[in-house]
Amino acid sequence: MKIHTGEKSFVCQQCGKSFSLKGNLKVHMKIHTGEKPFICQQCGKSFIQNTNLKVHMKIHTEEKSFICQQRGKSFNEQGEFQVHKKIHTGERRFICQQCGKSFSHKGNLKVHMKIHTGEKSFICQQCGKSFIQNTNLKVHMKIHTGEKSFICQQCGKSFIQQGTLKDHMKIHTGERRFICQQCGKSFIQNTNLKVHMKIHTGEKRFICQQCGKSFTRKVNLETHMRIHTGDNSFTCHQCGRSFSNPGNLRVHLRVHPGENPYTCNQCEKSFSKRGNLDKHMNIHNRESLFICQQCGKSFTLKENLNRHIKIHNREKADRSPQCGKSFN
Repeated sequence: MKIHTGEKSFVCQQCGKSFSLKGNLKVHMKIHTGEKPFICQQCGKSFIQNTNLKVHMKIHTEEKSFICQQRGKSFNEQGEFQVHKKIHTGERRFICQQCGKSFSHKGNLKVHMKIHTGEKSFICQQCGKSFIQNTNLKVHMKIHTGEKSFICQQCGKSFIQQGTLKDHMKIHTGERRFICQQCGKSFIQNTNLKVHMKIHTGEKRFICQQCGKSFTRKVNLETHMRIHTGDNSFTCHQCGRSFSNPGNLRVHLRVHPGENPYTCNQCEKSFSKRGNLDKHMNIHNRESLFICQQCGKSFTLKENLNRHIKIHNREKADRSPQCGKSFN
């Protein structure tokens, strides 16, 4: 009857969560004690409840009883299948009261609410960094252990996450399906397109408190701050040169072995940076994106246009204010 009345008499003394049944409280307490008595004999993974172990075993047997009729995707659990079906129906009945964002699953809303509350319960014991979800902490821990399980079969580069490997593979396939509607530039990830759009809108909300310089991304501000602090933590072990940004160190390391992973598919010229390859491709495409507003001459590179404009500026400086004649 307590289910119908909503009465929850059994309260956890550690976190305050309450339950209608004593057995549910006992199961919950294992979260705090870390007790996981049900162990998988195949991979050693352990679980709080036997039902969770049974669901896990389907991964090894590849048993997937619940199949989506629209996409053919299959699931081990009925709960996962029910959540997936909402993708097709578009049902999102769990709404955040603070920002209006909606979700198909109540658990996703709960995780989202932590963004507003600032709650980050999962803390790395090695560096103190905290996370909203335990899954994010587990991924982060691989940075400390150096574990990179996902390997690119084409170039041998390895990654911590499968999603990062998938994004990396698009470099080899050339897939860039996220396109800027204003300038036509394309990107591998939608997040990169969103950051790029701030160039057109002029939005730069991350401001350096020391010099006033502003940035479109927080990570760029953090990198910039190292200029003020003098932090050059990323050092090349071959020549001793140090950098404030790990990306700059990675690019620099290509100088030593002569690594040029970005190759032109028309003339086979190779480059150490993707940006340099993009600039080079304009030569083949004869794409002149940068046009001089004074004489109409066009250029494939912005820096070439800037150099050209200086010619006009010098001409103006050398012109006689009385007769307009110019001198060398």
